Amino acid sequence: MLAFIIRRLAQALLVLMAVGFVSFAMFKFMGDPVENMLGQEATVADRAALEERLGLNDPIIVQYVRFFGRALSGDFGVSYRVGLPVGEVIMERLPATLELAFLSGVIAISLGFTLGVYTAIKRDGYIANFIMTTSLIGVSLPTFLIGVFLIWLFAVNLGWLPSFGRGDTRSFFGVDLAILTVDGLKSMILPAITLGLYQMTLIMRLVRSEMLEVLRTDYIRFARARGLSQKTINFGHAMKNTLVPVITVTGLQFGSIVAFAIITESVFQWPGVGLLFINAVNFVDIPVMSAYLLLVAVIFVTINLIVDLLYFTIDPRLSVSNN
Repeated sequence: MLAFIIRRLAQALLVLMAVGFVSFAMFKFMGDPVENMLGQEATVADRAALEERLGLNDPIIVQYVRFFGRALSGDFGVSYRVGLPVGEVIMERLPATLELAFLSGVIAISLGFTLGVYTAIKRDGYIANFIMTTSLIGVSLPTFLIGVFLIWLFAVNLGWLPSFGRGDTRSFFGVDLAILTVDGLKSMILPAITLGLYQMTLIMRLVRSEMLEVLRTDYIRFARARGLSQKTINFGHAMKNTLVPVITVTGLQFGSIVAFAIITESVFQWPGVGLLFINAVNFVDIPVMSAYLLLVAVIFVTINLIVDLLYFTIDPRLSVSNN
């Protein structure tokens, strides 16, 4: 197991290096940060001095190696836009994104798995068919359109929930969290549903498909022939063998929740790292953009490692040596 973890960590480091280099290469063509920092009235000498101080005159590979080397020690440089350390800027916004992603993940996994199992067991029922039909909304409509519709319905027309912002927060071990207050929780409902709806429908349809496939196998027919109850067959045999592929997709979708929170945070003006990234793109704040993409890559790599380890907990037949 230890050798497996070390091998996965080595692969993760290579992935992070590749993500960092690609992002650096792309950001080079996104605009001129010097012009945004100095303005159009700056002299040639002022521009040259700032470019030299920021190291923008160096080749892209040199800039990348310098950035990645500092990033390994937790130093992501200084934001061009606000003039503060990038790590400090991101850590200030990260709790807002993580708590939103957590609530969205809870909604997506709990409802997706429950509805997936129900529609598989009751596949010929009217309610199951209605759920499958309406689930097409979650996989067909773009996220921003779902968010705008929810704002129009629950904030503008009904006035039940706020349409933007994070609401009140409460400190928990020095971290401000909105999920601990009533006002903050109300502010999270609409963005959490918007962010988790696609993942919920995807998980639901995957669970249903996998469970129907398992219910058609020979050992399920043998379990019925032995006289086992339908509840034991569904939840004791079929569900367990459905978990491995579902966990894979669920884990990756949770990473996607963090990565694609950009759109939801923009629609609801949620003060997380996604909105920070949008502002950084507008200002060509390369250190913030690079640190954000590395953060997303770390989240994906970590989730992928956790998913791999869960495989062996759920199905002991899987061998670490085969991965």
